Amino acid sequence: MPTLRSLECFVAVVDAGSVTAGAAQLHLSQPALSHQLASLEAEIGSPLLERLPRGVRPTPTGRAVLTDARTALTAAERVLRTGRAVAEGSEGRVRLACAESMTVPLLAPTLRKWTRKYPHIGLDLTEFTSADAMAEAIDNGDVDIALGPAPARLPANTDELGTEDIVVVVPEGLDLEDKQDISWTELADKPIVHYHPANGLRAWLDTVAASHDVNLEAVTHTRSATTAAQLAHAGLGLALVPTTALPARFTGIARALHPPLQRSVVVMVGSRTDTLTRRFVDDLLTRGMGARRH
Repeated sequence: MPTLRSLECFVAVVDAGSVTAGAAQLHLSQPALSHQLASLEAEIGSPLLERLPRGVRPTPTGRAVLTDARTALTAAERVLRTGRAVAEGSEGRVRLACAESMTVPLLAPTLRKWTRKYPHIGLDLTEFTSADAMAEAIDNGDVDIALGPAPARLPANTDELGTEDIVVVVPEGLDLEDKQDISWTELADKPIVHYHPANGLRAWLDTVAASHDVNLEAVTHTRSATTAAQLAHAGLGLALVPTTALPARFTGIARALHPPLQRSVVVMVGSRTDTLTRRFVDDLLTRGMGARRH
């Protein structure tokens, strides 16, 4: 396989018209450049340059490989330029994962900042309904940064962004709407807008309810916590909803649980060595959970 240095020497000599001029252009000694050319010709198996009384010119073989040699050098320069730009954080691509209910309230402000401040950095987003699935995507190298509730097993590189409350969305007209907070026992035998098994909230809430000797009676299931809040507001039943899933300026009735139920919100990363990853995580942590109004 020819080296980039030998290709560079060949192109420089052709462009300069002589070995001496090519060596001067590359700041090489003439013997060193001649050695590179000899190695390249030996590997190809044919002379690439015809020695003239004054200078050199490419042989038919030399003319045939000249374009590809230039292309290889251009590609190598592009590799260096791109690598340096990504290392400096001026270019690149960040693969993001986020719990779908947190995309708008927690991730969108940082996405908006980055699209304006760093227009040459690509941002790929995949939404999840399972924290464990996000952690697995981090471990497998499928995403660079994941934002969501804490999974059962935290990856090595994890920071806590904050905590959020789980609230009860109560349909209008239900006897619980006048209460300031709602106990688990008051949820017993009530119609519940519950979650599809693919949503990690399903198993977690069932486990917490069972610890209070309560079985959640589902009247319907949804994959989305935001949809659960809207269905409860529409009168289908009560819904246990993380506060990040409540739509902005939510007009429904949301009551605290008693005792309070919270979950940790974390930022998981696959590697902290990448400049873009570190910068994006720092921006997320600086903003934290943000200010939310309902």
